[in-house]
Amino acid sequence: HVSALAKDGAIACCTSTSGMSWKIPGRVGDSPIIGSGLYCDQEVGSAGATGRGEACILAQGSATMVELMRNGASPLDAGLQTLERVVRQTKRQARWQPDLLDERGWPSFNLVFYVLGLDGTAAGVALYQPREGGALTYALATPDEGPRLVQTQALLT
Repeated sequence: HVSALAKDGAIACCTSTSGMSWKIPGRVGDSPIIGSGLYCDQEVGSAGATGRGEACILAQGSATMVELMRNGASPLDAGLQTLERVVRQTKRQARWQPDLLDERGWPSFNLVFYVLGLDGTAAGVALYQPREGGALTYALATPDEGPRLVQTQALLT
């Protein structure tokens, strides 16, 4: 996903997909579904996702984050609140698909959101940081600080 904010305040975004390994033939992920894998609103900001598309579709992740920002949430808070929704929905779905939860009762997949407000504030949030070390990062470029990698904030540990 990429979101861009122009000097004149115009905002745009796009998301592409590589698809899930061993995906079901004919599966459509969240990337081409406006409101799921990406959403952009000239009055509020932009959001996009990567990870388990089915969870993002169910939560309408990107549109949800933008609407939360419309109601005053920061990009970070909007992302974390949307991930909390994903956790609640996944726990309900696990009654029919128990493999959606790990041994701790948390989602067995990761989902990452990227959020940009019209004021230039940005956030990257994830359900988890990698268990094998390292960190999930995203690229952020601003006029003041230039391009850099920023670590996502994880909802769960």
